[in-house]
Amino acid sequence: MDFFRSYAFADHVEALMLDHHVPGVSVAIVRGNGPAVARGFGYASMARNEPCTPETLFDVASLAKSLTAAAVALLVADNENHAHVQYDTPMSSLLPDDFVMSSAEHTRGATIDDLLSHRTGMAGHDDSYMGLGAAEPDTPRSITRNLRNLAVAAPLRSRYLYCNMMYTVATHLVQVESGQSFAEFLEQRIFEPLGMESTTLQPDRARERGLGHRFAQGHIWDKASETYRALECRTCPEGQGAGSIISSVDDFIKWVQALMMRTFPVTEQVYQGLVRMRSIVNPTGRRLKPHSSPALYAAGMEVYYYRGHEVIGHDGHITGFASRFVFLPGLPFGIVVMGNSAGAGAVCSSMIRVLTDDALHVPDSERHLLKKKKVRTKKSIPVRTKHSPRNAQTSLAEAAPTGRGGFVKTEDDRTGKLPETALKAYIGKYSNPGYHVLTVIVRDGRLFVDATDRSMGFTLTFEHFEDQSRGIAYLSDAVEGGSEPVDAKFIFQDGRVVRLGLDLEPAIRDLIWFDRLAASSCG
Repeated sequence: MDFFRSYAFADHVEALMLDHHVPGVSVAIVRGNGPAVARGFGYASMARNEPCTPETLFDVASLAKSLTAAAVALLVADNENHAHVQYDTPMSSLLPDDFVMSSAEHTRGATIDDLLSHRTGMAGHDDSYMGLGAAEPDTPRSITRNLRNLAVAAPLRSRYLYCNMMYTVATHLVQVESGQSFAEFLEQRIFEPLGMESTTLQPDRARERGLGHRFAQGHIWDKASETYRALECRTCPEGQGAGSIISSVDDFIKWVQALMMRTFPVTEQVYQGLVRMRSIVNPTGRRLKPHSSPALYAAGMEVYYYRGHEVIGHDGHITGFASRFVFLPGLPFGIVVMGNSAGAGAVCSSMIRVLTDDALHVPDSERHLLKKKKVRTKKSIPVRTKHSPRNAQTSLAEAAPTGRGGFVKTEDDRTGKLPETALKAYIGKYSNPGYHVLTVIVRDGRLFVDATDRSMGFTLTFEHFEDQSRGIAYLSDAVEGGSEPVDAKFIFQDGRVVRLGLDLEPAIRDLIWFDRLAASSCG
């Protein structure tokens, strides 16, 4: 614990925060059954000048998957009430009306194990689900029932394909089997037994409990102005199970310790079901961090080896936040780190690496500690808080963001604009059973789609038309902005636009096709 309390560790954290534009970070560690120790650095909110502490609440994003998998594991272990729920049980036998995939083979064969280990063959299809702002917001049940309308990307169990919505489907199963809401199940079976009094499903539930004053704001760094843009945690019923857990390092380390030490409600049976390795995350072994093995996916957690020691955990990323937890069962030693900007992912990874090295007694010369740097601008670095330590990947081994690659045209290469009179022929509503309705309008002389009613909202601005049909649609995230090129194609029939294709899910190697609704015809 001496290194955790040291100025050397604090200097390393603050240098990372400066390099990656992270306003605030909280971290907690625990050894065996001993008390946890936690620290906070920087700001929970730059705008409100609020310090980041171990009690600060974050959206922990995909760290939630470990809780979802555990909820299912508790059903599997309960042979008295749920003997028919086993890891090898086909989902279609448990949810016969709701769980139907677009392939009969996938429908018949996909098991609980397949859902929890991302090997159903289903692509992510993250742009398909509708948020609270939609005319018909999605729910866990509607997400499950929409599987039949979404193309699979691979044969069942042929490869690892990360799929958030399958974890939402898993929560629908928990709700049907238990007769409780997923929030109630988590509170009764996990949070209350562990004393996780500040952890909730969805931010609204935390606010209802009077915890709103403890929320960290998410932050997006604007490079041009060297300032942060703040955002609040969003309630996303359509994303429960995949994410949507609000917690602090003080609370979440209790869950990490329960996993690591197999303490109630984590029995040995539950633990073994969770950590059994099922899928190879990185079969090529490319871009591995030093001393790290390729990762394998278990259930809501990844398993890899670092310097010969087993490491189990998961990371989490959502706009404005990043987090990560790991534990080394052989020591035993656990860590959880949470931060409030996109850059926090790299900070979490580095902090966990140096803390793990310390726990393994790696020589100082191999720990790659950063020194605190001279402050260049007051806007670029959060001031260190004076909180004393107190009791309190693709993969984890190689985390890296991915996009819709394969485009050679750049954001500034914008040619091929159609005259506005011709644009009217494209205006209308276009429908896909899985992706619902997109409305094409003309804005500022260009074809435009507002899809901000989606869970991961975006807009599209169309450019680069060739032969009046093929082009590029520039996708801008509703929160982060940006301008990501997406292949687009309009299909004509008898001189009239009848279909629109968009490359919204590259994993399926085809466009998502929207049929033009007859009632929306123009010109």
